[in-house]
Amino acid sequence: MAVNLSKNGPALTAAFKEVVDEKSDTNWALFTYEGNSNDIRLAEKGDGGLEELVEELNSGKVMYAFCRVQDPNSGLPKYVLINWTGEGVKDSRKGICANHVSSMANFLKGAHVTINARAEEDVEPEVIMQKVAKASGANYNFHKESSSRFQDSGPQGPVGSVYQKTNAMSEIRRTNKDTFWAQAEREEEKRRQEESRKAEEERQRLERDRKEREAKEAAQRDKRDKERASQIDQKKKFQQQQEDASREQEQRRWKEEEERRKAEEEEHREEEERRQQERDRKEKEAREEAQRKYQQEQQEAESREQERQSLEAASLISQRAVNPREMFQQRERGMTPSDSDAAPSSPKPEPDVDDGQSRCVLDEVEAAPQQQEEEEPPAAVSPVEPTPLEEPTQVEENNSYEETSNRGICARALYDYQAADDTEISFDPDEIITGIEMIDEGWWRGYGPDGNFGMFPANYVELM
Repeated sequence: MAVNLSKNGPALTAAFKEVVDEKSDTNWALFTYEGNSNDIRLAEKGDGGLEELVEELNSGKVMYAFCRVQDPNSGLPKYVLINWTGEGVKDSRKGICANHVSSMANFLKGAHVTINARAEEDVEPEVIMQKVAKASGANYNFHKESSSRFQDSGPQGPVGSVYQKTNAMSEIRRTNKDTFWAQAEREEEKRRQEESRKAEEERQRLERDRKEREAKEAAQRDKRDKERASQIDQKKKFQQQQEDASREQEQRRWKEEEERRKAEEEEHREEEERRQQERDRKEKEAREEAQRKYQQEQQEAESREQERQSLEAASLISQRAVNPREMFQQRERGMTPSDSDAAPSSPKPEPDVDDGQSRCVLDEVEAAPQQQEEEEPPAAVSPVEPTPLEEPTQVEENNSYEETSNRGICARALYDYQAADDTEISFDPDEIITGIEMIDEGWWRGYGPDGNFGMFPANYVELM
């Protein structure tokens, strides 16, 4: 693979320019690889010359050194390139790095002497300076010659004639030598200018490369920023769409719940109405059943009462010894004092609840005892007549008690109650209900304050 000089290009170029610049104190720079990669980096630089440079060389690495020295012959600056391959470097690495020598020589341009070194003997400063002196092309030292030429050597011996014979060849050689050195200096100056120009062009090229690289990086950054902004916008739109969908779904769910709640309320209300109707129907059926039972019991009671009254009347009639019509006439004429005195002394029977309803039947039966009492004086002669006369007396006493206690079982109203139909009675608190019949645990019947007869709830009153 090719050597990479662009990764650390600015640092490499700056170090190279410092070594090339004669005004700079830095006179050497050392370059090496970053690890096992092909990227060149600056290892070290300094101003101590070859002696300092040689100490920085590492026997386990491949390194490239560029150093500025002074030509011992001409005193001009010369540049030395050292390709260092340490003895501890692996052979595979040596083979790879051998292909990078030409690239490094192109980068470190202007080297007068190139040395391929593997050991410390190859980089001795004296050996390197000898090679620099040989590379200059002559052993003539312009500065030494000039200084010795004009130096005062002290008094001379006796001078004779100043005339010397002119030697044409010697003059030509001397003239050619001066011209040669002048031309060498001009060529060296041109070379330095050419190197400066090339270094400047290289700097400008590197600067252009840097600007182009920065422009590309800026364009890539802008592109990435735009892509990132676009992705952010897309994410925001997607999140907004999700939020809208979630909001719509929540609204639909809320509407469905509201409709379901209304339907449940409507169903509950209808169920309550059905239950209320069922309760009303059952209450109505209970009232109708109670009324039917009441009417049936009333009819049965009336039939039993009529049968009992018929039996009593037949018994009384069978026991009478006189004509009932005559007894009735006798009663109209007046009762005897003995009968009126005996009536209060007889015991009064307990009032019967049904006497109020059968008052008319008892009035008819009452006439027979009265007639029998009127006929009692004629029957007193016979000793067997008193026994049948005792029964009419008792019947008359019962009749007189019924007239005074015909109200039957009474109760006082605790609450007000309004009749639901014609079979019930109405009353207010503290009013009296009379003639009560306890036909059921919850429902009784009796006479209300207005005289109407009907049913009422038993827990609305208290017995007196």
